[in-house]
Amino acid sequence: MYMILFVLNDPQKLDMILDSWKKSGVGGTTIYESTGAFRKRMRIPGRFAYTTENLDEYNVTLMSVVQNETIVQNCLAETENVVGDLSNPDTGIFCYWELNGVKGLHKNYSAE
Repeated sequence: MYMILFVLNDPQKLDMILDSWKKSGVGGTTIYESTGAFRKRMRIPGRFAYTTENLDEYNVTLMSVVQNETIVQNCLAETENVVGDLSNPDTGIFCYWELNGVKGLHKNYSAE
């Protein structure tokens, strides 16, 4: 099993990403609104750089556990179909890693 983590730069593309991931075999996805420190510091004057008020731009971070690396690669390809080449700036960050153990997923979790 693998964990996928994807930071989506443009929240407007969230529904398209979720639809493409479902077609790729991803069952459930956890969604977080998120902001990186670089983005936060670039948008807020220096003296307020570490406050959380008036943060009007955010990313969306997606996490999902998938069955195998084939699903991961399909998911990555579908993600780039939606956002463009992830080597380009302002698209997102996609990473994944193999899991040593998972507990709490049902056998048919990918059929959600």
